[in-house]
Amino acid sequence: MRLVTSLASAAASIVFISASAVAQEYVTIDMEIDIDKPAAEVWEKVGDYCGISEWLGLDCEITSGDGGMGSVRSLLGGRILEIMVAQTELSYGYTQPAVEGEFYNLYHGFMEARPLTDSTSKMLYTLTLDVSNLADQAAKDADIERRRGMFTNALRAMKELAEAD
Repeated sequence: MRLVTSLASAAASIVFISASAVAQEYVTIDMEIDIDKPAAEVWEKVGDYCGISEWLGLDCEITSGDGGMGSVRSLLGGRILEIMVAQTELSYGYTQPAVEGEFYNLYHGFMEARPLTDSTSKMLYTLTLDVSNLADQAAKDADIERRRGMFTNALRAMKELAEAD
């Protein structure tokens, strides 16, 4: 009887895990803005890992590392942690770690200053996350639009900072 109970419990766990894996719904939010400055100049003004405090208005502190690969930034007094997981001369990518007991949405962000000409560039910002924890399509759409609005405003602020003399 004990073996049957253990097998039934194991089977139920496998079904639950499989159902959870199938339920994931990843979305990507792509945003961009043209800037009338060369990409290297844009990146110099807005590409610091804690530059987010200037163009998104969030307090930021590097709590580990030197601001490059593997560095951890703490936002909003430690409520949000982000680890830099990718970096080039004109870009970086970051992720938020899983928090025990909370839904993990696999949140990733990527920011890049891309040259267009010798004197112009495009700032790109991409977010990827799982929205499967949200109640319905309306809630998912609202969350995506909230994030798009927030980071579109950040891109506008980056443009203003980059183009200022």
